[in-house]
Amino acid sequence: MQLLKTMVHPGININQGSQFTRRTGRAIVIKNAKILLMYTNRYEDYSLPGGGVDEGETLEQGLIRELNEETGAQNIQVIKPFGLYEEYRPWYKDDFDIIHIQSYCYICDIDTTLGQAKLEHYEVQNGMTPKWVNIHDAIAHNERTMSLSEKQGLSIIRETYLLKQIAQQLLSK
Repeated sequence: MQLLKTMVHPGININQGSQFTRRTGRAIVIKNAKILLMYTNRYEDYSLPGGGVDEGETLEQGLIRELNEETGAQNIQVIKPFGLYEEYRPWYKDDFDIIHIQSYCYICDIDTTLGQAKLEHYEVQNGMTPKWVNIHDAIAHNERTMSLSEKQGLSIIRETYLLKQIAQQLLSK
């Protein structure tokens, strides 16, 4: 899979300290000039649906499970790989110093109608909801949030970068 970007948090040295890797699958679903995204009320941002791949799952199996759980998507088909975004961040627990997150992005197709999402407790608490959105509106929204919010996390930077790559590579043709 094509490496899109490697992001290293400015506060760490990836050659020092202990680290572990978290593999994630992220779905790119576009229908009728709109993209399926997760809106998180707590952070006021849009992100690609998806999440961590469980032990024993392939990337595609984890992606399908996460896409179904977060959005209620039905008849999910993984069409082709889009790219990998990797990041190194400080870890907040005592067992490791650094987390290496690998976000594998795939172009997917689903039924137009979404079923019932099965969100985890923290996702419900954070106010996560699936939404069909114009990608340019989502990018503008995330950029506005980054410029106005003091909660400047790496996740919104990753998601906005990915949305721009998707718009440039898939929607400009």
